[in-house]
Amino acid sequence: MRQPHQITVDRALLLYVLQCAEPHGLLSDVKLQQLCFLCELQMFGKGFKGFHFEFFRFAYGAFSKDLDNDLTSLRRRECVENFTLTDQAGEVIAHLEKAISGVETNEKIVEILKAVIATYGGHDSGAITNSVESVELSTPQDPEFKIPIRDIVFHTTLLVPSRIEVQNEFQLPPGVLTKINQAMGY
Repeated sequence: MRQPHQITVDRALLLYVLQCAEPHGLLSDVKLQQLCFLCELQMFGKGFKGFHFEFFRFAYGAFSKDLDNDLTSLRRRECVENFTLTDQAGEVIAHLEKAISGVETNEKIVEILKAVIATYGGHDSGAITNSVESVELSTPQDPEFKIPIRDIVFHTTLLVPSRIEVQNEFQLPPGVLTKINQAMGY
């Protein structure tokens, strides 16, 4: 279960993803889910934890109920209209960027996020879903055995961040955490 500070990080980074993805064209719930899954997977692969979303296998690739709830919450708080950031979200992004600048771990996590969006942001929902479904996963019990997501049974858990050990995690100083929560209306 996510801690309150992790939820704030997730929501702030989600706004950042929306901002980075906007120039790539039309965004949908499916595409956003796949982009965030790929970002999180790449971060873990490089020893970092940015997002804390649990994902399971869904009909259209990977799906996180936490991500879906966070997006709904940001819409209710008027930080996002459909998939477009509001002025309120701009304030969150400004605080987030201050927490990124000069903090090596945060900078590396954002580099990964930007690289994933640059690679997949221009894809339509079908193409990005195909990319996700071709990702091969393994279990801790048998790391040599890899199975593509498309062959995993629906509703199977794919990613549980609380069970993944990393060297570094995205951090927000307490003062910035407070400012971001206030800017999001919490």
